[in-house]
Amino acid sequence: MTERGYVDVGKRLRTLRERQRMSIRALAEASGLAVNTLSLIENGRTSPSVSTLQRLAVALQVPISAFFTPEVPQQRIVYTPAGQASNNIFPHGTLADLAPGFVNHTLEPLLLTLNPGAGSGPEAIIHTGQEFVFGLSGQILYTVADQTYTINPGDSLLFEAVLPHRWHNPGNTPAQALLVLCPLELPRSAFERHIRYE
Repeated sequence: MTERGYVDVGKRLRTLRERQRMSIRALAEASGLAVNTLSLIENGRTSPSVSTLQRLAVALQVPISAFFTPEVPQQRIVYTPAGQASNNIFPHGTLADLAPGFVNHTLEPLLLTLNPGAGSGPEAIIHTGQEFVFGLSGQILYTVADQTYTINPGDSLLFEAVLPHRWHNPGNTPAQALLVLCPLELPRSAFERHIRYE
């Protein structure tokens, strides 16, 4: 972020691409854009349209807002006081990042809050690594590989995240669970698959 709230979209694009260890040629192939176009955007010589940003977001598996969100400095210790977690709001709930900027990318702790009837969406979520769920309040139905598990306060579930999974709050009150993602890929990729903005 620079003066006057301007975000260098080209620089953010390069950061997001490099974070995923993706070459500019691989991003061009995944997005259907020319290598030259991507180079011009990354070097600040042209501004991408919204449709171009959407194509890039899909190819990088990030929300379009990722191009406008400032970087969180990397930290070796992250303390998050109660009520001050970074909330990502999606229809009928939130997913709070409990350790923004932590340098150890082998796990990502998240606080999932689901309103009554809310869920992860119609499509199953699949990503690399493992996923751990610990029920805090309410009830969440977690379906993993066509097997449904009822997660009540104190219940836990651990599974290989390459198995198709989804979750749903069947109750009349909000439900909360601690999720710990242990991705083999970059954590933001797994994180973003758990949020449906539709």
